[in-house]
Amino acid sequence: MRIELEKRPERAEIFAWASPLIAVALTVVTGGLIFALAGINPLKGLYVFFIEPFTSLWSIEELIVKATPLVLIGVGLSIAYRANVWNIGAEGQFTMGAIFGAAVPILLNGWNDPSTLVAMLVLGTIGGMVWGAIPALLKVRFGANEILTSLMLVYVSQLLLDWLVRGIWRDPKGFNFPKSVGFDGWQTMPVIGDGRVNLGTAIALVIAVLLAVLMSRTLKGFEVRVLGQAPRAGRFAGFSSERMVVFAFLLSGGLAGLAGIMEVASTIGQLQPNISPGYGFTAIIVAFLGRLNPIGVIFAGIVLAVSYLGGEAAQVGLGISDKTARVFQGILLFYILACDTLILYRIRLVGRAPAEARAHA
Repeated sequence: MRIELEKRPERAEIFAWASPLIAVALTVVTGGLIFALAGINPLKGLYVFFIEPFTSLWSIEELIVKATPLVLIGVGLSIAYRANVWNIGAEGQFTMGAIFGAAVPILLNGWNDPSTLVAMLVLGTIGGMVWGAIPALLKVRFGANEILTSLMLVYVSQLLLDWLVRGIWRDPKGFNFPKSVGFDGWQTMPVIGDGRVNLGTAIALVIAVLLAVLMSRTLKGFEVRVLGQAPRAGRFAGFSSERMVVFAFLLSGGLAGLAGIMEVASTIGQLQPNISPGYGFTAIIVAFLGRLNPIGVIFAGIVLAVSYLGGEAAQVGLGISDKTARVFQGILLFYILACDTLILYRIRLVGRAPAEARAHA
């Protein structure tokens, strides 16, 4: 007896859209079991992790702040994955965007007017695009696997950042701590209102809406969908898979780089060895939870932001490890992939053939 996955003749659209909700519900149930096994009241644990982030204005603002980079990176990855281009290195592109953009306030510290912020955002986007172009060109020119190359470049960028803030970009007045000079004035993102929500949130929402229009109303969006679903048909239509690889990496890498410089120019305010809690990797989950749809990614970004904020609240209120958020993110990704698999395939139990059974006997 063996288990086989048999492709369904067609998938039910309602289940395709219900899949993220089912995955979230299963994650909550599994989370309750984890809390129970850890000796924590499951209801209290789930309340602290999933509900408490929505109970005060401060925590809601923090939720928006954490969701902003996830949405910005996630919408770029959603386009790439729709085109069947697997950019796994958004974390590295995020880091390079921060490095490129931060060069302005670090090297030209006296430049402080609105054009400073514009230059930082542009350079941050370029930095992410440059880092995304490397695996794209290796894929097009040499057929290298973009999953491996983009992932390995993450560690190169992180080591480069560490070298810079401990070396030539270290603040000479920073008491030998590994950090750059602090940003101020127009070297930081303008704040909306009196809280911590900044202009980056509005930029992320506008970009998500524009990419939704691109995917649904333009020829480029049609090209992305065709090459992602039926590459052979796309080639007959005159679309180039190689150009699509480059386009997808430049777009997703540029948006990851933009998220990187906006993060250092807002919540952090300087370069330091650790500038991300793993936004680039978490955004992969965001893209799939949002059904590779830019509008869906907005809501998925909020859901994953809860895992970060809830993890911090659980660490303080329940005394559990700060790695809890990663556990919940991994469980959520597992359930998303499992639900999607069962939507596309049905499980079939197959018995051994009589001849095979006799030979085995």
